[in-house]
Amino acid sequence: MQNRGSVSLLRSRRAKLLAGVVALGAAGALTAQTLVPSQLAQAEPVRVDAAAPVDFSDVVRTVSPAVVSVRVKQAAEPRMMNFNGGNGGNGFEEFFKGMPDGHPFERFFRDFGGRGGDEGRNERRSPRQYGMSQGSGFFISKDGFVVTNHHVIDRGTEFTVIDKNGDEYNATLIGSDKRTDLALLKVESGDEFTYVDFADEAPQVGEWTVAIGNPFGLGGSVTAGIVSARGRDIGAGPYDDFIQIDAPVNRGNSGGPAFNMNGEVIGVNAAIFSPSGGNVGIAFAIPASTAQDVIMELKNDGTVVRGWLGVQIQNVTDDIAESLGLTEARGAIVAEAQDNSPAEKAGLRSGDTILAVDGTKVDGPRDLSKIVAAYEPDTEVKVTIWRDDKEQDITVTLGRLQDQEKVAEAAEPRAEETTTSLDDLGLTVQTKAEAGLEGEGVVIAEIDPDGPAADKRLSKGDVILEVAGMKVNSANDVLKALDKAENDGRKAVLFRIETNDTTRFVALPMNLA
Repeated sequence: MQNRGSVSLLRSRRAKLLAGVVALGAAGALTAQTLVPSQLAQAEPVRVDAAAPVDFSDVVRTVSPAVVSVRVKQAAEPRMMNFNGGNGGNGFEEFFKGMPDGHPFERFFRDFGGRGGDEGRNERRSPRQYGMSQGSGFFISKDGFVVTNHHVIDRGTEFTVIDKNGDEYNATLIGSDKRTDLALLKVESGDEFTYVDFADEAPQVGEWTVAIGNPFGLGGSVTAGIVSARGRDIGAGPYDDFIQIDAPVNRGNSGGPAFNMNGEVIGVNAAIFSPSGGNVGIAFAIPASTAQDVIMELKNDGTVVRGWLGVQIQNVTDDIAESLGLTEARGAIVAEAQDNSPAEKAGLRSGDTILAVDGTKVDGPRDLSKIVAAYEPDTEVKVTIWRDDKEQDITVTLGRLQDQEKVAEAAEPRAEETTTSLDDLGLTVQTKAEAGLEGEGVVIAEIDPDGPAADKRLSKGDVILEVAGMKVNSANDVLKALDKAENDGRKAVLFRIETNDTTRFVALPMNLA
């Protein structure tokens, strides 16, 4: 009876909370639409007839046999043994091992006997040892293929898969892909395994999700939450397209599945955002659509082969679009075409804005990376660019992206003349010769901290390579380029800037008053 009363009380509070939300929504509508009294009777709040699941037990019962723990034996660096007692005397070394410098727990461990101090006088280097790491994974076929993260198996020499019942199986690494952080293992056994499928449709924001994995070595742990966002770019790589979820996942959940309510895998848990090192409700999963394609390639070939264009690109902002004569900010602007790359061979050059590939619209740099990567090497593609105030098509034969290749390399930069102040832009330039440098371009000698250049984060020492598409090697070159942009009626002018051997485009406003 007490439990029923508690449920009733919770429902009552939930009803009041929902009523408050509805009332807030109605008030918001009243303010936004400025309804008059005669219209109030017609104003209806938005209502959704949907019930949350009473529990997740049916889903968990069905899919949990397919979820496994992955134990990885890794070659470890020789470490210092302390002979004052044990290996430091505090018992925390393995827990804090790998904690980044500056992390609060890392500092705690260092300050209280884990590192440093006088213990070095009683240490000696131990023989080479092997470490052990653990993560999560899941079967995707009855004959024993297991999906996990690349960072779980990285540097591994032996792999063990442990199922829900605690049975252990040796596994071999079929292949892994560092760029998407995915890996495929194979259990060689006569057994048939319970397995799960990837979802065909992407989850909706707000949809329920269940995560099952091996956090902190606690195999078979289940947590639930909702999909918080889609298409997240967390700076992990060129193909970032993460699903953000708030189901609590922690260290050891890596490689485990996130399920929808149909028991389908919507994503592979890969990372968390956490200032504290623990769960704060922000986790990231690799979408099923990405995982499916990558895992299929790993299963067939043991590796992932991607097309390669060979350009350094950046986003087209509104002011860059204005400086180029584009009616809207779209595409990806080429900062550099890498030497001897497919892009350079085809004639793509700095300042070109890539708008589409084989008719597929390019919304930005990340979009372009994913589009090109989906093609096989040696494929001919039609690249639509914006150059000289009009669209043009260029045919490019894609190359093969190698692990050692970067998206692009900075071009080798050469000059001569007097220091000149460009007051309207808030900067002063000088030739490279006057700055004691060699190569092309002019050097920013001074920056007005309140000027437009400072607002765009230009700095003293940056090199201006081009202005409005024209190469500049003197202050006069800069002034001529600015005059041309002004005569063309541009409200902004595009500068190509080199900073520490990397290049980017910056649009500075023109003073047309």
